[in-house]
Amino acid sequence: MAKSKTSKPAKKAASKAPKPAASPAPGSSAPAIDIGISASDRKKVSDGLSHFLADAYTLYLKTHNFHWNVTGPMFNALHVMFEGQYTEQWTALDEVAERIRALGFNAPGSYAEFTRLSSIPEEPGLTDAADWKEMVRQLTVGNEAVCRTARKTLKTAESAGDDPTVDLMTQRLQVHEKTAWMLRSLLQ
Repeated sequence: MAKSKTSKPAKKAASKAPKPAASPAPGSSAPAIDIGISASDRKKVSDGLSHFLADAYTLYLKTHNFHWNVTGPMFNALHVMFEGQYTEQWTALDEVAERIRALGFNAPGSYAEFTRLSSIPEEPGLTDAADWKEMVRQLTVGNEAVCRTARKTLKTAESAGDDPTVDLMTQRLQVHEKTAWMLRSLLQ
């Protein structure tokens, strides 16, 4: 009598189906954010970026103010230097705000919010315009304040595994450290 061969059931192919989209956010038809960073970590990074944005915007405004109001023997050199700095800063502000949005939070966008979040004091304006040396000193100190805020945000982003924010803060540190060095060199 011949043995009958029993066939083994075929193994089911491992499912490679995409992970279903997260449930919509409350009150929205859009799916919840699921980028591999927890909501609480995204919030911490967003808060750090908001402080960075406030410092960077305050520095931008101060740099633009000094561009308009610088006088004295260094007028031409500083007028041109400040213009290059505030132009670069303006472009970077948008990148920071868009990163906050990508993390799922609103970016601060009012003077009241920036004043509350910034570590850089506001410049009084035209009636009390500083001399060129004081302008350079304040911008040196301001760029260093932005660096300190960037470092804090970078550490928070590293802890959260948020590589795009780490990259963004690293780029901003390079710019602001170099700018602080160049400004300081004018006063030495």
